[in-house]
Amino acid sequence: MNSEKLFQLDREHVVYSWKNQKDAAPIMMEKADRIYMWDVDGKRYTDFSSGLLNVNIGHNNEHVKKAMREQMEKVCYVGTGFGTEVKAVLSKMISEVTPGDLDYVFYTNGGAEAVENAIKAARAYTGRHKIYSRWRSYHGATAGAITLTGDPRRWAAEPGIPGVVKYFGPYGYNCPFGTENAEESGQKALEMLKTQVMLDGPHTVAAIFMEPIVGTNGIIIPTESYVKGVRELCDEYGILLIADETMSGWGRSGKWFCMEHFGVVPDIMTTAKGVTSGYVPLGCMIWSKKIWEYFWDHPFMGGLTYGGHALACATGIANIEVYKEDKLIENSENLGNYLEKKLLELKEKHPSIGDVRCKGLWACVELTADRKTKAPLAGFNNSIRNVAGPLMKILYDEGLYTFCKWDFIFLSPPLCITREEIDESLEKLEVGLRYTDSLL
Repeated sequence: MNSEKLFQLDREHVVYSWKNQKDAAPIMMEKADRIYMWDVDGKRYTDFSSGLLNVNIGHNNEHVKKAMREQMEKVCYVGTGFGTEVKAVLSKMISEVTPGDLDYVFYTNGGAEAVENAIKAARAYTGRHKIYSRWRSYHGATAGAITLTGDPRRWAAEPGIPGVVKYFGPYGYNCPFGTENAEESGQKALEMLKTQVMLDGPHTVAAIFMEPIVGTNGIIIPTESYVKGVRELCDEYGILLIADETMSGWGRSGKWFCMEHFGVVPDIMTTAKGVTSGYVPLGCMIWSKKIWEYFWDHPFMGGLTYGGHALACATGIANIEVYKEDKLIENSENLGNYLEKKLLELKEKHPSIGDVRCKGLWACVELTADRKTKAPLAGFNNSIRNVAGPLMKILYDEGLYTFCKWDFIFLSPPLCITREEIDESLEKLEVGLRYTDSLL
């Protein structure tokens, strides 16, 4: 089918997320391989966003496809009450790469569903109701996960589920407490969180959720002292610490899981995306030993039809094998350092860049209208102007796909990328930066 007919068919029947349907104008993709995608007209795009931060191993990996074919010849699905070899093996493999005693895996369809189940687990375990989650966060689009979310995507779902309380986290570049650096911002944020918990009644708080590094709200990297301080606060009052590693896990930050950077083990971890790299949907809620022991003789009231899907579990096994055999976690760390160096060089050349933040192959360029005052170029929720729309069109024209939002340009390529491919991609990014410079 030619591209014009395919586009017409799509627009007659497909509903797209997060936008007015009249504004949907999707590029029709036909195939993908490693870090590249091709549209139906044959144009090549560099996938510098790893799909939606999930295609961590890259597209079209033959080892994973072979494992999927072999599993399809055995069984694709059995009911959730049955065990399978692939579910048991994958669970063991996950326990070997997660930090600390996070050894017990409950399977879901994706990250948002994992968050929903973590809310249930925390409330059941503690007998408490309140769930703390951060402003400038994203936890998913289902009822509980979107209530936890601390950005405008939450608004359409309000009032949301009861019992969710928001707190401010650190933000070194644009601190809500007016500090000048990341360490000060972390200490102020921690002091405020302690005060908030005290005023709220710590005996009423079941859990504190955090993205170890804030994802689609700006790749905001906390200090180690802040994360350890939150862990200590939770321990003091019997509050569970829940790390949402849906985006940050599976090598994205240069470690298997982002919490390793801070030397902290959460009580519960939620993850998805990179566990199968998007080849098949799969998510996980992972318990520490004390949570497992509680539910040993208390029923866990959760689960959906496709939890622990056999084909998905086989895909997860093959993904972990690729991470290890191709040394993708190490590549993320090493090339992440290179990516950060190159982005800092771009900052010197482009006055519209206010800040660069990078951890592994997970980076954000924050735009500004004035470096001295840190005035935004687009503003929160595009309150000043829409920069991301025109910028993404320029980058698409250059053959570069990456995610832009408000004042943020996110750079998150598949972990199999090479140094030369980073250089090639950043040359295309510069075309977009010339546009943002022109707005000053």
